[in-house]
Amino acid sequence: MCGIVGIAARKNVVPLLIDGLQALEYRGYDSAGLALITANGLIRLRTPGKVRELAALHAQSQISAETGIAHTRWATHGVPSERNAHPHTSRERISVVHNGIIENHETLRQELMADGYEFESETDTEVIAHLIDSYLTTGSSLLDAISQAITRLEGAYAIAAVAIASPHEVVGARRGSPMVVGVGEGAQYLASDVYALLSETRRFIYLDDGDLVHLTPDTIHIFDESGAAVERIIKEAQFRPDAVERGQYRHYMLKEIHEQPQAIADTLEGRLSRGRILTEIFGPDARKLLTELQAVQIVSCGSSNHAAQVARYWIESFSGVPCFAEIASEYRYRHAAVPRNTLLVTVSQSGETSDTLAALQHASKRGYLARLAICNVPESSLVRASELVLMTRAGPEIGVASTKAFITQLVALAMLALEIGRAKGMDQTRYQEAVRELELLPNAITRVLALDDQIQAMAQRFGDKHHALFLGRGVQFPIAMEGALKLKEIS
Repeated sequence: MCGIVGIAARKNVVPLLIDGLQALEYRGYDSAGLALITANGLIRLRTPGKVRELAALHAQSQISAETGIAHTRWATHGVPSERNAHPHTSRERISVVHNGIIENHETLRQELMADGYEFESETDTEVIAHLIDSYLTTGSSLLDAISQAITRLEGAYAIAAVAIASPHEVVGARRGSPMVVGVGEGAQYLASDVYALLSETRRFIYLDDGDLVHLTPDTIHIFDESGAAVERIIKEAQFRPDAVERGQYRHYMLKEIHEQPQAIADTLEGRLSRGRILTEIFGPDARKLLTELQAVQIVSCGSSNHAAQVARYWIESFSGVPCFAEIASEYRYRHAAVPRNTLLVTVSQSGETSDTLAALQHASKRGYLARLAICNVPESSLVRASELVLMTRAGPEIGVASTKAFITQLVALAMLALEIGRAKGMDQTRYQEAVRELELLPNAITRVLALDDQIQAMAQRFGDKHHALFLGRGVQFPIAMEGALKLKEIS
């Protein structure tokens, strides 16, 4: 849940870095920091706690800089503390921020210690900083040093780095963790999430897995994992900056609960006609594919997996087609038997869930009939890696506990289940009744939300309880699991 922001500009970037971190606060974090290239050298500001405390530190120092990186951290290696907070430096020459987990960090740590590097933190990120510095000492540029260093890293990462020797440059790299480049005028940006940059630009480049990016105030150069210079398409943001503002609501989760009727309507828009689902929404050859398929394998994580478990009941009930719903982190580590003509379905709100992406890659050579992604983010890695896509159109979901993304996943999966059923001879009356219920769903949810006062009264009755048990049978079993997850996430 960490956040990254990096900027190379011809203006003071410190307020922009802090604003970017504040836009990423919804992701959850326990510490924050930034590293700046100034006339007086490399300067770091770090603190456990909130971004506002980092802003207060900066207000005391009044430091300005035209190049910098910033980070919010959720502890994985090492406790939350200033010592473990990002950015991490090496010999006061280079500073690095990092999302992800470096699996071989201990081996690299021992190697670097043998070369004389001293470690101040418990993090795997400090290993990256020293490793890059070890290549800088041989005369490599910052870009070349990072290019060499990432070949030694095992695991998932998104990295941004700055160095004293390259005062107007920010270099980033990604593998298994998202990173986006913001295109500006006299300033270029990178971040782990477009939300961090919406106040500065509407134009973005979504980096491919394995990409390396080099930014100066006026240039963007991207290299693929082979080292070849490549052009990536610049795309306009598809949502308004105010789409990520709370408005009248006390918190994002409440806002997104009330956005569910519109999110469902958007997910259904243009996909239903004259009492039926338009099969073409699953791809130009969908009718043939749905007729041929003999099994469905759904792979997902978290709330998406609960939606997948619901879909398993629907698919088998509507069509008699065997359906398997599996957690991606387990699926990717076993040699699953793939029945003939099996459709693989991946489900993810962000399209960047690392286990789901790894499962998709694992499945790519397993002989599936086709690979369908159900996702909420059009430019995500999952969407780009799948030949068939059904977007959920939930819009930005900021709350950590999924609401409108979960319910629109259910809507998308219901459409898939019904179309498989129709292709396999589902009773026509039952099919039409189910489609009609989908059409009425936004209004039904609106009526439920109108019960707000009664729901608050019920919450008061249970607010002092220390334990809760959610029960469900059949299709309600995964709904009970999702309800339990919600309570654990927010309490």
